[in-house]
Amino acid sequence: MSSKQQCVKLNDGNFIPALGFGTYKPEEVTENKPLEATHLALEAGFRHIDTAYVYQTENHVGQAIRSKIAAGLVKREDIFLTTKLWCTFHRPELVRSNLEKSLKNLQLDYADLYIIHYPMQMKPGEDLFPEDEHGKTLFDTVDICATWEAMEKCKDAGLTKSIGVSNFNYRQLEMILNKPGLKYKPVCNQVECHLYLNQRKLLNYCKSKDIVLVAYCALGSQRPKRWVDPSSPVLLNDPVLCDIAKKHKRSPAQIALRYHLQRGIVVLAQSYKENEIKENIQVFEFELPSEDMKILDSLDRNLRYAPAPFGEGHPEYPFSDEF
Repeated sequence: MSSKQQCVKLNDGNFIPALGFGTYKPEEVTENKPLEATHLALEAGFRHIDTAYVYQTENHVGQAIRSKIAAGLVKREDIFLTTKLWCTFHRPELVRSNLEKSLKNLQLDYADLYIIHYPMQMKPGEDLFPEDEHGKTLFDTVDICATWEAMEKCKDAGLTKSIGVSNFNYRQLEMILNKPGLKYKPVCNQVECHLYLNQRKLLNYCKSKDIVLVAYCALGSQRPKRWVDPSSPVLLNDPVLCDIAKKHKRSPAQIALRYHLQRGIVVLAQSYKENEIKENIQVFEFELPSEDMKILDSLDRNLRYAPAPFGEGHPEYPFSDEF
């Protein structure tokens, strides 16, 4: 892994770089942007790349990684690649096929981390967001523990080195952790986490179970029109955050990322701008004093930028619980 970065040990013995690069593409962003951005991220020193089947960016991410391997900039083992099982593939017999589709898109032999994207099942088929004639999401009924067993088989088959979850609340994590015959614990729980939603309770719970919390939307999200309320506050414009950034002669994004790293969270940074990508990787060059950490803690307002409205009618919609 890049010497610029720190790594966190997972409960299966593998290591994940503490800073990752997110590749979600809002609809309003042009088609080839993820390819350009992943190239820039790898050149800047990012070695942890996060994608997902549903993002439809895997082919671009894979292309960027393979070109950097071919150019001798990195080896495959230097890269930590995460992708995710989508909600329409939760039936145990479909889990491996979704990972195989992702690997085919990426043109890679294995993922470093494969995670269940949401604890909600949707009707299998070609549609990523299946709906009835009234625009209501078509759900499916699958035991999450059966899905997890299929994830374990993917790890045993060598298609992924580690397995984890995303957007699970503590009760849903308990369902897996208490499953009879559990072979592998989830190594991580990737959730929305930022200064306005600092996930204190879920973080403490995950730490107690040796599960790493991975933060997405750490910079306040890309604000895609489809998912994010345009009236929600812009995190990086927060005056308290900006004051602390000025004091340390750093960008607000660097402060927001550093805050999570010091809490023991693995954090994903996303940007399509070269200067921001280069800036974001410099978060290992400074430390925030405890008084600044306390001030940043106080910004929490339980605000969720990405509430996954497509899943709101699902019995396992994860964001109804307290944490």
